[in-house]
Amino acid sequence: MADVQIDELDLQLIELLSRDARVSNRKVASELGVTEGTVRGRIKRLQQDGLIAFTAITSFGMAKNSRLAFISIQADVDRVREIAHEISGLPMINAVMITMGQFNILAVCLISELDQLVETASDRILGIPGVHHVETSIAVKTIKYNARMAKITSRGVVEDDGD
Repeated sequence: MADVQIDELDLQLIELLSRDARVSNRKVASELGVTEGTVRGRIKRLQQDGLIAFTAITSFGMAKNSRLAFISIQADVDRVREIAHEISGLPMINAVMITMGQFNILAVCLISELDQLVETASDRILGIPGVHHVETSIAVKTIKYNARMAKITSRGVVEDDGD
């Protein structure tokens, strides 16, 4: 992504949309003191620049018999980014993060059968050159899950959403 510039109006627009992306452009324009055309143009530019996207976020209720599973991975430090990208290409994997601590990669997936987790973790991920060890965990009860758990700010840091 090129060096994208955003200003205070963009930040205010993003903040309003992050609270309710279904709000009308007319209402946003009124709250920000600009025209509806300005709001439409800004939203279009922010989408084209890859800074915002609109999507329906499903709950775990949609997953029916699926369970959230975590795969913690120890990989060669000098290849961690390359390995993380390779893991992200596996169809079963929904999220991949580079972490600090005992494990340097965390992969997240939804499984309906334990065999799926074994095949993904033991056969696919452990078979990647540079991966030394994997450990799996399965969420047995979700107490709280907030799909908006973190927002990326203009400074590139992640902030807690406060929920």
